[in-house]
Amino acid sequence: MWKRNGLSIVLLLLLIASLLGQVWSGFLTHNDELREAHRPILDVWGYLHSGHFVSATFENWESEFLQMGMYVLLTVSLRQKGSAESRPLSESEEEERVEEGPTPWPVRKGGIWKMLYGHSLAIAFTLLFVVSFSLHLAGSWRSEVDESVSKSLPAPTLLDHLFSSSFWFESFQNWQSEFLAVLALVVLTIFLRQKDSPQSKPLAAPHSQTGD
Repeated sequence: MWKRNGLSIVLLLLLIASLLGQVWSGFLTHNDELREAHRPILDVWGYLHSGHFVSATFENWESEFLQMGMYVLLTVSLRQKGSAESRPLSESEEEERVEEGPTPWPVRKGGIWKMLYGHSLAIAFTLLFVVSFSLHLAGSWRSEVDESVSKSLPAPTLLDHLFSSSFWFESFQNWQSEFLAVLALVVLTIFLRQKDSPQSKPLAAPHSQTGD
């Protein structure tokens, strides 16, 4: 099990550890802010439902799903000469690698099922992005309403918050960093190597070689 699923297991454990760290540190930070405003503090369960936690969490998830979704779509038709993250420049250089085993049922079924299956990865990332974006908006709005109430100011509507500069600042600051990360990965794999990594070209491969 470990040999077949070690990467997923470790990544899942790192996700859980990081999420728990975010919950605890955010819980302490938010309660410090509430004390300074002379407002009732929250327990952990209450914090998990707060705009502070929901907005911060899904603001980042939103940008991650946007990054990976766009990466999946852009690499379908665009190439980068010399990058290990790009498909080969010509179709003649590509060899479809299919492991032996049963063909997935949507492919056998054909028709609309095969079409949906052929785009299922992009569809999944799009849905995950839409859900994360919606939850980020809802959490960010609740946090903004909470802050407005604490300052005895009129609370904004959800629509007001959607078109506010503060909400889009939260989104764009994450989106730009995600696109920067992908750009760095695409460009750096042209010249740099990591021994035995599937994200890297072989050590002896020339810089001009595209794909793995």
